[in-house]
Amino acid sequence: MFRTRNGPEILLLHPGGPFWAKSDKGAWSIFKTNADPDDPLAGARRDFIKDTALSVDGDFTPLEPVAQKNGKRVQAFAVDADLDLANFRSNEFALEWPLGSGQRKTFPEVDRIAYFELRTALRKILPYQWPLLLELSEKMGWHIPRARSGVKLKST
Repeated sequence: MFRTRNGPEILLLHPGGPFWAKSDKGAWSIFKTNADPDDPLAGARRDFIKDTALSVDGDFTPLEPVAQKNGKRVQAFAVDADLDLANFRSNEFALEWPLGSGQRKTFPEVDRIAYFELRTALRKILPYQWPLLLELSEKMGWHIPRARSGVKLKST
């Protein structure tokens, strides 16, 4: 998901739990789900609502699938959506923590959700997802400035 204010911003999710707590650069992700293989978009929309308590409507554009390290392919869709993130709520999961302690703790599946300007999103997103942001940038006519001069991205 993206929105355009003073330039394009990408919605990213930070995974919850103790393994990701201190990770930032290269740890954020687009929303992912085990979508319905017969209708991946319908499954992704349904799971997004279930997993974030947020709803999104709009014209969804499929992007070229990318492969995770384990070889599993991720089908992504882009949509222009300026969501109110104040209503975000995450599902939780239980995990033995600390490992080997016999104690179970509950953690949010997603501990943070935020929009980032495109350059920042490219630094924060999992590396295998970079092609998704680059493809979206190309489709939308966004230019990624190479210099760190504080230049804002502009739509053409």
